Amino acid sequence: MTTSTKPPVAVLGAGNWGTTLAHLVASNGRPAQLWTRNAARRDEINTRHTNSGSVPGLALSPDVRAVTALADALRDAELIIVAIPSRGFREVCRELGDLVTPERLVIHATKGLEGGTHKRMSQLLLEETCARQIGVLAGPNIAAEVAAGKPAGTVVSSRFPRVVEAGKSALSCPNMMVFGGEDVVGVELAAAFKNIVAIAAGIAAEMDVGENAKAFLVARGLAEISRLGVAMGASPLTFMGLAGIGDLVVTCASPQSRNHRVGRALARGERLADALERLGMVAEGVYAAAAAHELLGAHRIEAPLLEHIYGILYEGVSPRASLDELMRLPAGRDVGRRLGTES
Repeated sequence: MTTSTKPPVAVLGAGNWGTTLAHLVASNGRPAQLWTRNAARRDEINTRHTNSGSVPGLALSPDVRAVTALADALRDAELIIVAIPSRGFREVCRELGDLVTPERLVIHATKGLEGGTHKRMSQLLLEETCARQIGVLAGPNIAAEVAAGKPAGTVVSSRFPRVVEAGKSALSCPNMMVFGGEDVVGVELAAAFKNIVAIAAGIAAEMDVGENAKAFLVARGLAEISRLGVAMGASPLTFMGLAGIGDLVVTCASPQSRNHRVGRALARGERLADALERLGMVAEGVYAAAAAHELLGAHRIEAPLLEHIYGILYEGVSPRASLDELMRLPAGRDVGRRLGTES
Protein backbone atom coordinates (compact mmCIF):
# COMPACT_ATOMS: atom_id res chain seq x y z
CA MET A 1 0.00 0.00 0.00
CA THR A 2 1.15 3.54 -0.68
CA THR A 3 2.37 5.79 2.10
CA SER A 4 1.65 8.90 0.04
CA THR A 5 0.41 11.90 1.97
CA LYS A 6 -1.34 13.24 -1.14
CA PRO A 7 -5.14 13.27 -0.98
CA PRO A 8 -6.97 10.47 -2.81
CA VAL A 9 -8.55 10.83 -6.23
CA ALA A 10 -12.19 9.81 -6.66
CA VAL A 11 -12.96 7.98 -9.90
CA LEU A 12 -16.65 7.53 -10.67
CA GLY A 13 -17.45 4.59 -12.94
CA ALA A 14 -15.80 1.16 -12.92
CA GLY A 15 -16.09 0.42 -16.63
CA ASN A 16 -12.97 -0.21 -18.68
CA TRP A 17 -11.91 3.46 -18.86
CA GLY A 18 -12.78 4.38 -15.28
CA THR A 19 -11.00 1.31 -13.94
CA THR A 20 -7.97 2.02 -16.11
CA LEU A 21 -7.82 5.62 -14.91
CA ALA A 22 -8.09 4.52 -11.27
CA HIS A 23 -5.24 2.05 -11.84
CA LEU A 24 -3.16 4.77 -13.50
CA VAL A 25 -3.75 7.15 -10.58
CA ALA A 26 -2.86 4.49 -8.01
CA SER A 27 0.22 3.36 -9.92
CA ASN A 28 1.29 6.99 -9.88
CA GLY A 29 1.40 7.09 -6.09
CA ARG A 30 -2.09 8.37 -5.27
CA PRO A 31 -4.87 6.40 -3.56
CA ALA A 32 -7.78 5.89 -5.97
CA GLN A 33 -11.33 5.57 -4.65
CA LEU A 34 -13.30 3.86 -7.43
CA TRP A 35 -17.09 4.09 -7.32
CA THR A 36 -19.34 1.38 -8.74
CA ARG A 37 -22.98 0.50 -8.15
CA ASN A 38 -22.14 -3.20 -8.45
CA ALA A 39 -21.35 -4.83 -5.09
CA ALA A 40 -19.92 -7.98 -6.69
CA ARG A 41 -17.57 -5.85 -8.80
CA ARG A 42 -16.57 -3.89 -5.68
CA ASP A 43 -15.71 -7.09 -3.85
CA GLU A 44 -13.70 -8.48 -6.77
CA ILE A 45 -11.66 -5.29 -7.04
CA ASN A 46 -10.95 -5.14 -3.31
CA THR A 47 -10.18 -8.82 -2.72
CA ARG A 48 -8.71 -10.07 -5.98
CA HIS A 49 -7.47 -6.74 -7.40
CA THR A 50 -9.07 -7.47 -10.76
CA ASN A 51 -12.10 -6.21 -12.68
CA SER A 52 -12.54 -9.09 -15.08
CA GLY A 53 -15.82 -7.84 -16.51
CA SER A 54 -14.36 -4.50 -17.60
CA VAL A 55 -10.59 -4.88 -17.94
CA PRO A 56 -9.79 -8.58 -18.27
CA GLY A 57 -6.20 -9.50 -17.51
CA LEU A 58 -5.32 -6.31 -15.64
CA ALA A 59 -3.77 -6.75 -12.19
CA LEU A 60 -5.02 -3.64 -10.41
CA SER A 61 -2.85 -1.66 -8.06
CA PRO A 62 -3.73 -2.52 -4.45
CA ASP A 63 -4.16 1.23 -3.92
CA VAL A 64 -7.39 1.11 -5.93
CA ARG A 65 -10.21 0.78 -3.41
CA ALA A 66 -13.71 0.20 -4.76
CA VAL A 67 -16.80 1.50 -2.98
CA THR A 68 -20.53 1.44 -3.70
CA ALA A 69 -21.42 4.55 -1.68
CA LEU A 70 -20.78 7.74 -3.61
CA ALA A 71 -19.99 9.63 -0.40
CA ASP A 72 -17.21 7.14 0.37
CA ALA A 73 -15.65 7.70 -3.04
CA LEU A 74 -15.59 11.47 -2.48
CA ARG A 75 -14.23 11.37 1.05
CA ASP A 76 -11.10 13.59 1.32
CA ALA A 77 -10.75 13.71 -2.48
CA GLU A 78 -9.86 17.11 -3.93
CA LEU A 79 -10.04 15.78 -7.51
CA ILE A 80 -13.01 13.87 -8.93
CA ILE A 81 -12.74 12.07 -12.28
CA VAL A 82 -16.11 11.13 -13.78
CA ALA A 83 -16.02 8.27 -16.30
CA ILE A 84 -19.70 7.47 -16.76
CA PRO A 85 -21.32 6.72 -20.16
CA SER A 86 -23.26 9.69 -21.53
CA ARG A 87 -26.65 8.01 -21.07
CA GLY A 88 -26.24 7.82 -17.29
CA PHE A 89 -24.16 10.94 -16.81
CA ARG A 90 -26.89 13.36 -15.69
CA GLU A 91 -28.27 10.88 -13.16
CA VAL A 92 -24.86 10.52 -11.53
CA CYS A 93 -24.41 14.31 -11.60
CA ARG A 94 -27.66 14.69 -9.69
CA GLU A 95 -26.39 12.33 -7.01
CA LEU A 96 -23.08 14.14 -7.02
CA GLY A 97 -24.87 17.46 -6.58
CA ASP A 98 -25.99 16.50 -3.08
CA LEU A 99 -22.41 15.74 -2.02
CA VAL A 100 -19.96 17.91 -3.93
CA THR A 101 -18.69 21.24 -2.62
CA PRO A 102 -17.68 24.27 -4.72
CA GLU A 103 -13.96 23.90 -4.05
CA ARG A 104 -13.81 20.41 -5.55
CA LEU A 105 -12.02 19.98 -8.87
CA VAL A 106 -13.86 17.83 -11.40
CA ILE A 107 -12.59 16.29 -14.64
CA HIS A 108 -14.86 14.17 -16.79
CA ALA A 109 -13.63 11.54 -19.22
CA THR A 110 -16.85 10.84 -21.14
CA LYS A 111 -16.78 11.06 -24.94
CA GLY A 112 -20.37 11.75 -25.83
CA LEU A 113 -23.36 14.10 -25.73
CA GLU A 114 -26.59 13.79 -23.78
CA GLY A 115 -29.36 12.19 -25.80
CA GLY A 116 -32.21 14.52 -26.72
CA THR A 117 -30.64 17.73 -25.43
CA HIS A 118 -27.24 17.24 -27.17
CA LYS A 119 -25.63 18.93 -24.20
CA ARG A 120 -21.97 18.42 -23.38
CA MET A 121 -20.99 16.66 -20.16
CA SER A 122 -19.47 19.81 -18.65
CA GLN A 123 -22.84 21.51 -19.12
CA LEU A 124 -24.54 18.71 -17.18
CA LEU A 125 -22.04 19.08 -14.35
CA LEU A 126 -22.73 22.82 -14.22
CA GLU A 127 -26.48 22.26 -14.22
CA GLU A 128 -26.63 19.50 -11.62
CA THR A 129 -23.82 20.39 -9.19
CA CYS A 130 -22.28 23.46 -7.57
CA ALA A 131 -18.85 22.53 -8.98
CA ARG A 132 -17.47 25.21 -11.27
CA GLN A 133 -13.82 24.24 -11.63
CA ILE A 134 -14.46 21.66 -14.32
CA GLY A 135 -12.32 20.10 -17.03
CA VAL A 136 -12.39 17.35 -19.64
CA LEU A 137 -9.95 14.53 -20.36
CA ALA A 138 -9.65 13.17 -23.91
CA GLY A 139 -7.11 11.91 -26.40
CA PRO A 140 -5.96 8.83 -28.33
CA ASN A 141 -6.44 6.51 -25.37
CA ILE A 142 -7.49 2.93 -26.05
CA ALA A 143 -8.12 1.75 -22.49
CA ALA A 144 -6.57 -1.70 -22.93
CA GLU A 145 -3.29 -0.20 -24.13
CA VAL A 146 -3.16 2.33 -21.29
CA ALA A 147 -3.91 -0.47 -18.81
CA ALA A 148 -1.05 -2.51 -20.30
CA GLY A 149 1.35 0.35 -19.68
CA LYS A 150 1.92 1.21 -23.33
CA PRO A 151 2.98 4.82 -24.06
CA ALA A 152 0.18 7.32 -24.67
CA GLY A 153 -0.68 11.01 -24.52
CA THR A 154 -3.83 12.79 -23.47
CA VAL A 155 -5.09 16.30 -22.82
CA VAL A 156 -6.84 17.88 -19.85
CA SER A 157 -8.69 21.00 -20.94
CA SER A 158 -10.18 23.54 -18.56
CA ARG A 159 -10.61 27.29 -18.08
CA PHE A 160 -9.09 26.76 -14.63
CA PRO A 161 -5.32 26.15 -14.43
CA ARG A 162 -5.80 24.36 -11.08
CA VAL A 163 -7.87 21.70 -12.81
CA VAL A 164 -5.26 21.16 -15.52
CA GLU A 165 -2.48 20.91 -12.96
CA ALA A 166 -4.49 18.50 -10.81
CA GLY A 167 -5.08 16.27 -13.82
CA LYS A 168 -1.40 16.34 -14.72
CA SER A 169 -0.38 15.56 -11.15
CA ALA A 170 -2.74 12.59 -10.89
CA LEU A 171 -2.15 11.02 -14.30
CA SER A 172 1.31 11.99 -15.58
CA CYS A 173 3.80 9.12 -15.49
CA PRO A 174 6.57 7.69 -17.71
CA ASN A 175 3.97 6.05 -19.98
CA MET A 176 1.39 8.85 -20.03
CA MET A 177 2.10 12.40 -21.18
CA VAL A 178 -0.65 14.76 -20.05
CA PHE A 179 -0.97 18.02 -21.99
CA GLY A 180 -3.04 21.03 -21.02
CA GLY A 181 -5.59 23.13 -22.87
CA GLU A 182 -8.41 25.62 -22.39
CA ASP A 183 -10.93 24.72 -25.12
CA VAL A 184 -13.41 22.59 -23.18
CA VAL A 185 -16.06 22.93 -25.90
CA GLY A 186 -13.72 21.82 -28.66
CA VAL A 187 -12.33 18.84 -26.76
CA GLU A 188 -15.80 17.63 -25.81
CA LEU A 189 -17.18 17.96 -29.34
CA ALA A 190 -14.13 16.42 -31.00
CA ALA A 191 -14.28 13.48 -28.58
CA ALA A 192 -17.98 12.93 -29.28
CA PHE A 193 -18.12 13.39 -33.04
CA LYS A 194 -15.00 11.37 -33.89
CA ASN A 195 -16.91 8.25 -32.82
CA ILE A 196 -19.24 8.69 -35.80
CA VAL A 197 -16.28 8.70 -38.19
CA ALA A 198 -14.95 5.57 -36.45
CA ILE A 199 -18.14 3.75 -37.42
CA ALA A 200 -17.51 4.75 -41.03
CA ALA A 201 -13.92 3.50 -40.73
CA GLY A 202 -15.13 0.16 -39.41
CA ILE A 203 -17.55 -0.18 -42.31
CA ALA A 204 -14.76 0.62 -44.78
CA ALA A 205 -12.39 -1.88 -43.16
CA GLU A 206 -14.95 -4.68 -43.26
CA MET A 207 -15.83 -3.94 -46.88
CA ASP A 208 -12.10 -4.07 -47.73
CA VAL A 209 -12.30 -0.94 -49.86
CA GLY A 210 -8.57 -0.29 -49.51
CA GLU A 211 -6.32 2.08 -47.64
CA ASN A 212 -6.96 4.99 -50.02
CA ALA A 213 -10.68 4.89 -49.35
CA LYS A 214 -10.22 4.60 -45.59
CA ALA A 215 -7.88 7.60 -45.57
CA PHE A 216 -10.38 9.51 -47.71
CA LEU A 217 -13.22 8.79 -45.27
CA VAL A 218 -11.18 9.74 -42.21
CA ALA A 219 -9.95 12.98 -43.78
CA ARG A 220 -13.41 14.02 -44.91
CA GLY A 221 -14.78 13.02 -41.53
CA LEU A 222 -12.30 15.28 -39.78
CA ALA A 223 -13.29 18.16 -42.05
CA GLU A 224 -16.98 17.63 -41.28
CA ILE A 225 -16.70 17.27 -37.50
CA SER A 226 -14.40 20.29 -37.26
CA ARG A 227 -16.83 22.37 -39.33
CA LEU A 228 -19.71 21.42 -37.02
CA GLY A 229 -17.58 21.93 -33.92
CA VAL A 230 -16.49 25.41 -34.96
CA ALA A 231 -20.12 26.36 -35.61
CA MET A 232 -20.86 25.30 -32.03
CA GLY A 233 -18.10 27.42 -30.52
CA ALA A 234 -15.00 25.23 -30.67
CA SER A 235 -11.56 26.42 -31.69
CA PRO A 236 -10.60 24.90 -35.05
CA LEU A 237 -7.08 24.25 -33.75
CA THR A 238 -8.44 21.78 -31.18
CA PHE A 239 -9.31 19.40 -34.02
CA MET A 240 -5.62 19.35 -34.99
CA GLY A 241 -4.58 18.18 -31.52
CA LEU A 242 -4.71 15.06 -29.38
CA ALA A 243 -8.45 15.24 -28.77
CA GLY A 244 -9.10 15.84 -32.46
CA ILE A 245 -7.01 14.12 -35.09
CA GLY A 246 -5.13 12.12 -32.44
CA ASP A 247 -8.23 10.47 -31.03
CA LEU A 248 -9.77 10.21 -34.49
CA VAL A 249 -6.82 8.26 -35.91
CA VAL A 250 -6.66 5.70 -33.12
CA THR A 251 -10.43 5.21 -32.95
CA CYS A 252 -10.68 4.71 -36.70
CA ALA A 253 -7.68 2.40 -36.95
CA SER A 254 -7.88 0.23 -33.86
CA PRO A 255 -9.93 -3.00 -33.96
CA GLN A 256 -10.31 -2.52 -30.18
CA SER A 257 -12.42 0.60 -30.75
CA ARG A 258 -16.07 -0.08 -29.91
CA ASN A 259 -17.35 2.19 -32.67
CA HIS A 260 -15.01 0.60 -35.22
CA ARG A 261 -16.39 -2.80 -34.23
CA VAL A 262 -19.97 -1.59 -34.63
CA GLY A 263 -19.12 -0.36 -38.14
CA ARG A 264 -17.66 -3.74 -39.06
CA ALA A 265 -20.77 -5.50 -37.78
CA LEU A 266 -23.06 -3.26 -39.81
CA ALA A 267 -21.00 -3.90 -42.94
CA ARG A 268 -21.47 -7.64 -42.36
CA GLY A 269 -25.22 -7.09 -42.45
CA GLU A 270 -25.89 -7.32 -38.72
CA ARG A 271 -28.76 -5.38 -37.20
CA LEU A 272 -27.66 -2.45 -35.06
CA ALA A 273 -29.42 -3.83 -31.98
CA ASP A 274 -27.68 -7.18 -32.38
CA ALA A 275 -24.30 -5.55 -32.88
CA LEU A 276 -24.69 -3.47 -29.72
CA GLU A 277 -25.87 -6.45 -27.69
CA ARG A 278 -22.88 -8.51 -28.79
CA LEU A 279 -20.54 -5.61 -28.05
CA GLY A 280 -21.79 -5.52 -24.45
CA MET A 281 -20.52 -1.96 -23.98
CA VAL A 282 -21.63 1.53 -24.94
CA ALA A 283 -20.70 2.70 -28.44
CA GLU A 284 -21.05 6.46 -28.11
CA GLY A 285 -20.91 7.03 -31.88
CA VAL A 286 -24.38 5.54 -32.29
CA TYR A 287 -25.89 8.27 -30.10
CA ALA A 288 -23.54 10.98 -31.37
CA ALA A 289 -24.74 10.31 -34.93
CA ALA A 290 -28.30 11.15 -33.93
CA ALA A 291 -27.15 14.32 -32.20
CA ALA A 292 -25.00 15.37 -35.14
CA HIS A 293 -27.90 14.84 -37.55
CA GLU A 294 -30.06 17.33 -35.63
CA LEU A 295 -27.21 19.77 -35.00
CA LEU A 296 -26.20 19.83 -38.66
CA GLY A 297 -29.74 20.77 -39.55
CA ALA A 298 -29.91 23.45 -36.86
CA HIS A 299 -26.65 25.03 -38.05
CA ARG A 300 -27.41 24.46 -41.76
CA ILE A 301 -24.14 22.64 -42.35
CA GLU A 302 -23.58 20.06 -45.08
CA ALA A 303 -21.75 16.96 -43.86
CA PRO A 304 -22.38 14.09 -46.28
CA LEU A 305 -20.34 11.47 -44.44
CA LEU A 306 -21.97 12.12 -41.07
CA GLU A 307 -25.42 12.10 -42.66
CA HIS A 308 -24.73 8.83 -44.45
CA ILE A 309 -23.69 7.18 -41.19
CA TYR A 310 -26.94 8.43 -39.65
CA GLY A 311 -28.81 6.86 -42.57
CA ILE A 312 -27.09 3.51 -42.06
CA LEU A 313 -27.76 3.53 -38.31
CA TYR A 314 -31.30 4.85 -38.23
CA GLU A 315 -32.86 4.61 -41.68
CA GLY A 316 -31.77 1.16 -42.82
CA VAL A 317 -29.55 2.40 -45.65
CA SER A 318 -27.16 -0.23 -46.99
CA PRO A 319 -23.49 0.51 -46.24
CA ARG A 320 -22.54 -0.41 -49.82
CA ALA A 321 -25.24 1.82 -51.30
CA SER A 322 -24.19 4.63 -49.00
CA LEU A 323 -20.54 4.38 -50.06
CA ASP A 324 -21.52 4.33 -53.73
CA GLU A 325 -23.64 7.45 -53.25
CA LEU A 326 -20.86 9.24 -51.39
CA MET A 327 -18.48 8.59 -54.29
CA ARG A 328 -20.95 10.09 -56.76
CA LEU A 329 -21.25 13.41 -54.92
CA PRO A 330 -19.60 16.42 -56.61
CA ALA A 331 -16.24 17.32 -55.12
CA GLY A 332 -15.87 20.86 -53.78
CA ARG A 333 -12.89 22.58 -52.20
CA ASP A 334 -10.44 20.41 -50.30
CA VAL A 335 -9.77 22.94 -47.52
CA GLY A 336 -11.08 26.41 -46.85
CA ARG A 337 -9.42 29.75 -46.65
CA ARG A 338 -9.82 29.63 -42.88
CA LEU A 339 -9.46 26.72 -40.47
CA GLY A 340 -12.75 24.97 -39.84
CA THR A 341 -14.33 26.13 -43.11
CA GLU A 342 -14.51 24.96 -46.69
CA SER A 343 -15.45 28.24 -48.35
